[in-house]
Amino acid sequence: MRIALVYPEVYDLARFRESRKEFPPFGPLYLAASAEQAGHEVAIFKVSPGYETLDLRGFDAIGYSLSSSATYGVIKRARQTSQHSPDALIMAGGVHANFYPEQTLLDLRPHVVGVGEGEQTILDLLEEGRSRRFERVAGICYLRDGNPVQTAARIVKRDIDHLPLPARHLLPADDLVMTDRLAGTDVDMAHTMFSRGCPYACRFCAVAKSVIQYRSGLSARLELQQLKTDYGIGGFAIVDDNFIINRHKVLDVCNSIADLDLKWSALSRVNTVNPELLNALRRAGCIELKFGMESGSPRILKAMRKNIRPEQISAAVHAAKSAGINVKLFLVHGFPGEDVQSSRETISLLRQLAPMIDRASLFRFVPLPGTYVYDHPEEFALRGTDRNGDWDGDWSRYHIHHNARHWWGSDHDFRQVQRGYDELAAVVHEFWPDRHDTPRALPTVA
Repeated sequence: MRIALVYPEVYDLARFRESRKEFPPFGPLYLAASAEQAGHEVAIFKVSPGYETLDLRGFDAIGYSLSSSATYGVIKRARQTSQHSPDALIMAGGVHANFYPEQTLLDLRPHVVGVGEGEQTILDLLEEGRSRRFERVAGICYLRDGNPVQTAARIVKRDIDHLPLPARHLLPADDLVMTDRLAGTDVDMAHTMFSRGCPYACRFCAVAKSVIQYRSGLSARLELQQLKTDYGIGGFAIVDDNFIINRHKVLDVCNSIADLDLKWSALSRVNTVNPELLNALRRAGCIELKFGMESGSPRILKAMRKNIRPEQISAAVHAAKSAGINVKLFLVHGFPGEDVQSSRETISLLRQLAPMIDRASLFRFVPLPGTYVYDHPEEFALRGTDRNGDWDGDWSRYHIHHNARHWWGSDHDFRQVQRGYDELAAVVHEFWPDRHDTPRALPTVA
């Protein structure tokens, strides 16, 4: 069968007035690899605002990837305006579809929505697609007699070494190899995923699943060797939601790749690192860890259900620098309950740690669909979301970059948040004028 996979091109607008490509669409790349391994022919198409209409006639099956709620509108327009063969099987999946399969089914009107792991699901759908016997396929949502029906959940396998490597050959090299994305260096690098999921339940985070899946060190090594051979990379960034969770899995990867002479970075929580692990990371080529600090206020960290304390943030930063690893911090400002006092607590901790922090990214809180906050709007006095009466249908407002909307609370609350953000942004710019992802000022959107 001929299969078309459509994904929204996402730009990282964290740097003021810059548009940088984000990491490649791993969901479609893994689906494509699985389908190709089964003997199907696959093509990948990207859409973006203003460029949504595709001619997809001639394809037997078409899959639309909802990589985030912010790109829902782009994919919806692509679904509505693109040309398909009358008998083509139309599928949808991805992050937003996993959270809201029935809504996606009724709104986008595909034949079927995938829920959960998609590599085997797409093969089963291609097998049953012509007869439309969807009840035989696990992990999907479809219409039966006009009503949404979900089949049994697909079993999640902890070990994902059986998956083929992502089908990067289906994308241009410029979409895969970047020179400005590895810890502030100009190293030719690519992005990789060595695990899936996160066992933590931070209330602002929209991770699609809590069960974490792992690849072995051997699997990671094989992918990196391929990237060196095919693309000549000198480094890579691990984009896992949380790479450093299981100590033994991390050490397995480090020991397997240490002799490849590659520089790399990864994301981590501050409470999962220790000197032994950090030294192993450094020996394996890790040059930067990106910690989710989020806030320096104990009250806000508790409200976020972050399950960390300011002293753990400080300890992790000191330990990483002692191991010879650079540190980048992620900050999330404006979580419900944020005010000037909590903002100044964050500023105080930043000032203490500034000599050991190499880069920082400051984001404003957005109630992302799929998060605890989004699903409990009354608890957090949310406003302006698609669950309010004044919703305008603009899903792009859930974009996490430069989002200064009044999302919760009273006008007084919002003035407190705005004042605290302005003070915090000024400090970030003061300490990291050339190595931060925060503009001097942002427009206020009521």
